[in-house]
This record gives sequence, structure tokens and C-alpha cells, in this order.
Amino acid sequence: MKDLKIVLIVIFLFFFSNTINATVKIIPQPNQIEEGKGIFVIDSGTPLVSDENTESEAEYLASILSNGFDSAVEIRSRGKGIILKLNPKLETELGKEGYTFKSNRNQIIIEGATDAGVFYGIQTLRQLLPADFEPGKSSVKSVVIQELTIVDSPRFSWRAFMLDEARYFKGMDEVKKLLDQMALLKMNVFHWHLTDDQGWRIEIKKYPNLTKIGAYRNDSQTGGWNSLERSGVSHGGFYTQEQIKEIIAYAAQRHIQIVPEIEMPGHATAAIVAYPWLGTVGTETEVPVVFGKMKDSYNVADQKVYQFIEDVLNEVFGLFPGKVVHIGGDEVKFEAWKNSKEIQNFMKKEGLNSPADLQIFFTNQISNFIDKSGHRMMGWNEILGENIHDWQDPEDMEVSRQLAQSAIIHFWKGNPGLISDAAIRGYDIVNSFHEMTYLDYDYKTISLSKAYSFDPVPEGLPEKYHSKVIGFGCQMWGEWIPDNHLMELMVFPRLAAYAEVGWTQTDKKDYKRFKDSLKGIETRWRLSKIDFEEHAE
Repeated sequence: MKDLKIVLIVIFLFFFSNTINATVKIIPQPNQIEEGKGIFVIDSGTPLVSDENTESEAEYLASILSNGFDSAVEIRSRGKGIILKLNPKLETELGKEGYTFKSNRNQIIIEGATDAGVFYGIQTLRQLLPADFEPGKSSVKSVVIQELTIVDSPRFSWRAFMLDEARYFKGMDEVKKLLDQMALLKMNVFHWHLTDDQGWRIEIKKYPNLTKIGAYRNDSQTGGWNSLERSGVSHGGFYTQEQIKEIIAYAAQRHIQIVPEIEMPGHATAAIVAYPWLGTVGTETEVPVVFGKMKDSYNVADQKVYQFIEDVLNEVFGLFPGKVVHIGGDEVKFEAWKNSKEIQNFMKKEGLNSPADLQIFFTNQISNFIDKSGHRMMGWNEILGENIHDWQDPEDMEVSRQLAQSAIIHFWKGNPGLISDAAIRGYDIVNSFHEMTYLDYDYKTISLSKAYSFDPVPEGLPEKYHSKVIGFGCQMWGEWIPDNHLMELMVFPRLAAYAEVGWTQTDKKDYKRFKDSLKGIETRWRLSKIDFEEHAE
């Protein structure tokens, strides 16, 4: 028998159910919510009902409820309780990630066309629980869930958060913490920036110096771009392949695809220091301690360099089950190539008229290799050959080559009209326009409300091309973010705003409602010891 307090709550909610709609606070906001007058009470005796198709999701939810109630929750194959079901027919209406959530006096039923849909229905249930339930700070014996019918599916299939660990290594515990919050917010792509000039963070067994040498630097620039200030502290770290596998498995349980970024042909100094024959200039002797654009890039005229890249990518393919690999491709400084006799002779041999043509040639070689390996290449929008930097010589950017059509274009800089041009030309686009999505920018530059207002589909793009914008990403670049505390302050609460950017239909977005719903999420963060900017507006 329920204790007297719970009985009184049930009676109150039954007779005054018109007042409880304020309890439906979910981020990202679902497409459809219908409220009823009944309630369902969950306690430690409420079973989860699941078959083998939803076994993993049932175990995930059982661990949450068991922890919250401090008592084991049973999983059964039949009966009433919290029912998890696959319903393939839902895919026609809601796609692979859509779900329905139905609660009444007798049970809760969560259905999805796939296990991912069921998982997202579970995230909705999690947010209907008290904010202090999961952190184990409450002593509740039961939880009241309002009678609801929710029909929901995401606006975009690509809802990404990027973590740059090449500049500062964050570590497995922090990555798992971020993955947990991404899951709660129904984000599904963890873009992992693992290599750059200032550090190589992934073990490659065929080339051990990449981590033995390339994962460590003697100092770090502080004080901003071009500053002469230094931290006076060495920095380093990397993930072994076994650790990578553990993180991948952790993400997979949360239906998050990990997209590794292996930078090329620029932002490659850490690799060049580890193996000097990879470079064009031949003068790099230590992993850079300063941030910015370095002068050297891979020597793309040397077949050994292509073999190195293929070897690295083959190990990456073997680790990451996802089919997309990000190659970076941004901010290549062309002076090293222009001053290299070997590169210039190679360009003449291949009929390449500019450094930008050479980069497209190189990128297509890599794209062809990635395609043949059953994967797909992604890169920052410089890979199209557009001149988006005022420091590039316009003559260097005169292109006659065309990028492989299979490439995913990750837009970050330039006129947003370039997105429309690329979409019309048939490319798939992930929109991460820096002025709207860079989490290393302070809150004066990108406020919470500005982050929330972002629309990945550019204004003026004809509707028939909207589907070419497959989603968006928000980026946590790490040059000036040396510790996890500062990083979390920059990520949270803006990550929640970006979650609605990726999931919620534009006609369902409402910033005032979002801010009200955010209060519960912030309580979760506070109790879970996740740092966040408490006064973000």
C-alpha cells in the first residue's frame, strides 16, 4: 500500500489535473504533447516490460530507476508497467529516431521504429522524473507521471557536439560525462577532434611516434592569439585503442555515433614532428606550444605520405563502427607548397594550376580511398576550394577541380550563401557557422538566446534543397580552454539550446518556454557537479 503522502498526492493530481501541465518540461521540446487527467505512479515495484529487441534499452532504464529508488527494478517479458516496444510501422511517419510516449492510469508505453526511438522516449521519461531523482539526492519512494500522449521525431538526423582534445587532453571520465548529457538531450553525433598541430591523441600502432612524440608539448601559449605568455607547464596525453573502444561502446549504448577527425593536409605539425618526412618544409622539431595556423603541411607530392594516411585511416576504420570520417581540411597555409620545388613539379605533372586545386586533388585522393573502404569523408568547407579567408592570396584560390560528390561539407566560415550553392550542387551539408555555434566564444559573443535562435537551413535556400542540410554541429574548440571546469562553463547551458536547434521543429520553438524548462536540467547539472553558466541569457 502506498504511504499516506503519496495517496494524498494522487488524489490532489486527480482532482486538479488541469493545473499540472506546467510539469511537462522537456528539452528538446517534442512535436506533439496531449495531456490527460490521469496519472501513473512509478515505484521500485513497477516492472519494465521488454523483449529481446529492446533489452539494451530496458537495462539502461532499469539502472536509472534502480539507482533513483535505491532498489532493484525488475525487467519482465510481459505484463503492465513501463513497456518498451519496437513498432517498425512508425518509421513511415516518424523516421528511424521518432518515438511515441503514452502514459495512463495503468502503464507507460514507449514505442519506437528502432531501438534509437525507444531510447529517445526513455530520455523523455527521464526528464519527467524529479530533477534530483537520478543524482540520488532524493529519498522518493514513488514518482507521479501525468497522463500524456507524446508523438515526437527530430528535425535533423545530424545533431552534433564537437570536442577538441588536440589542444588540451580532457580524459575519458570527462568524455563520458559529456556523452551522458548529449544522450539526455537527444544529440546523436560526437565529433571528436583528435589530431592537430598541438597534439595527436589517438594511438596508431603502425606509427608509435605519433603518440610517443606527437602527444606531448613542452609548454602552452596563454593570453590569446599572438601572445608571448606561456603557462610554463608541459601538456600531453592520448587514448590507447582499448580506451577508444571503451568510449565508442559507451557512446553506442546511448545511440551516439562518434565521428573522429584526423586533420589533413594542414594542422598536422604534431604528426610531422613525430615523422619529419611527412612535412614539406622540413624544419619542424617540436610540437608547437603556440596556437593558430602553422606554416607546414603534409607533403602531398610524396606517395609515402599517402601511404601513411591510408595506414592511419585503416586503423581508424577498424576502431570506429560509424561510416563517417572527418579529415579537417581547414586553414591550409599554401606558402610551404608554393616554395617547394617538389610540390611545384608535382602540380605541373598533374595539371594543377593553383594550391587550392592541389588541395582538392589531394582531398579527392583521400575521398576515393575512404569511399572504397566503405566509409564517407567529411571536411570543413575549405575542401570545396572557396576563398573564405582574407589572408589567402586570391590567385592561390583559383580552382578548376571539383570536389568528390560523396563528401559531406561541414560549413563553418564564409558567406552563408556558400551553403546554398553547395546544396544546389548536390552536396550534403552540416551547418556549424562559427558566429552561431562556437562554444569557445564567450557569452557576449554567442549568448544563450543567440545559440537558441540558430537555424541550420540558410535563409533563401529553396525548399526542395532543405533536405541537403542534414543537420548542425556545435564546437568546443580548446585553444584557450585548458581545464574541464572552464570547458563545462562554456558548454552548459548552451548545449541544451543547441539540442532544440537540432531536434525541435521551428514552429514549436519558444525561448521563454525553453528557459522555464531549463531550470530542471540546471538542477540536475548542479546536483551532478556539472559546471554551467548560471546567468546565461
